Amino acid sequence: MRPPENTFHLAIPSHDLDAAFRFYVEGLGCHLARRYDDRITVDFFGDQLVCHLMSEAVPVESDDLDLYPRHFGITFHDRSDFDALLRLVELRKLPTFRQAVTRFAGLVEEHTTVVLRDPSDNLLEFKHYVDPRMMH
Repeated sequence: MRPPENTFHLAIPSHDLDAAFRFYVEGLGCHLARRYDDRITVDFFGDQLVCHLMSEAVPVESDDLDLYPRHFGITFHDRSDFDALLRLVELRKLPTFRQAVTRFAGLVEEHTTVVLRDPSDNLLEFKHYVDPRMMH
C-alpha cells in the first residue's frame, strides 16, 4: 500500500485538449493542476492524470473499441460516492461506453460498474463492490 503522501500518475493520449478540459474539469469536476500547449494535468480523484496532445488523431471505430485490456478508473469505497458520480454523469450528460450494471450478482465479487468514454476514446470505469475486501 502506498503512503498517502504519494500520488499515482497516469498519462493518456488526447486529440483535443479543450475537449479533454471540458470532459475532465467541467464534466467530472476534476481540478485543473496545470495546462501547457501539449498537455493538461488534472487531480483525478486524488491522483495525477495527464492528457497529452497527440500530434495525429488516430480514429477508433466504435465497433473496435473494447474495455479490455485498456481502461482506468476509480473503485469507490462508499456506495454514496459511486451514486453521486452516477448522478453527475446523468446531470452533465457525460458520454457512457457502458451504462451502470451489476456484475457477479450474489457472489463475493459483486459490484456495480459504469464506463465512460472521453473525447479521445479513453475508457474510464467507475465501480463499487458490495464487499469492500474485493477492492484490492
